[in-house]
Amino acid sequence: MNPLQKIGAFTAALATAFGAAYGVGTALGPAGPETTAAGHTGSHSSEPAARPSAGNLLPAGLQVSQDGYSLDLETTAVPAGRSSLRFVVRDADGAPVTRYETAHGKQLHLIVASRELTTYRHLHPVRAADGTWSTPVDLPAAGGYRVFADFVPAGAGEGLTLGSDLSVTGPYRASRAPAPAATATVDGYTVALEGTLAAGGESDLTFTVRRDGRPVTALEPYLGAYGHLVALRSGDLAYLHVHPHQEAEGEKTSGPEVSFAATAPSTGTYRLFLDFKIDGTVRTAAFTVGTDVAPAPGTGPGAHEETPHGH
Repeated sequence: MNPLQKIGAFTAALATAFGAAYGVGTALGPAGPETTAAGHTGSHSSEPAARPSAGNLLPAGLQVSQDGYSLDLETTAVPAGRSSLRFVVRDADGAPVTRYETAHGKQLHLIVASRELTTYRHLHPVRAADGTWSTPVDLPAAGGYRVFADFVPAGAGEGLTLGSDLSVTGPYRASRAPAPAATATVDGYTVALEGTLAAGGESDLTFTVRRDGRPVTALEPYLGAYGHLVALRSGDLAYLHVHPHQEAEGEKTSGPEVSFAATAPSTGTYRLFLDFKIDGTVRTAAFTVGTDVAPAPGTGPGAHEETPHGH
């Protein structure tokens, strides 16, 4: 084979290889610009993400757009220390959303957490008439953060948690979440955790608040319950579904226990942030926890041996 024939054969083989690769790519579909390898959204497009099927539900907080709503974070970078955040929730047409249902006492809850899950803020921003939300924030350390907007659009019936990335500028020092422990102390209050997360299933978590070894029975109503729990998965910061077992009764106080049902989507390490209110002050107790494997139906605690499906 002469040189020209060799070049022709090589060109034909290369074309065949690219053609096969194109066919495979077409069959699998495009990767899309919105999702990175970690599962985070990478733009503030107002185009809604496709709703996942019932058998492939994504954990909350990993998407910037879902079910026709998008989180448009106007403030994408702030300096370490005191600053402010501005954002808009947009509908499928790109218009600002101005009507919300009240959930847990507020129209929208804003959670800001550092990627290392060492800094946590639970904020309640103010909405202007044009649909722009704003809030002051104090983020002491530089690095990457995740912002979560938790809300129920008017008439939607179900709530959404959308997430977007925030950069905090300044000298960066790496940090690491504390090791798992059954107790946490904040402002002289000791909070003990009983229970663990079950990967792939729902589990109960009970927190007991004490001061100087004595049970605290003066937990005040906060956001419709006697505590508010946020749970985030280490790594991608997936936002877990958590529900309190007991709602607050008017201005009546309670304690020392407050419990929740939590659903963990996978094995891994999680950070739990419990907000509780005493004497008008909200404090946060933080825990690092691992996961157990969820028991098969009919094999968990309290299951009846004579029935295969338990409760």
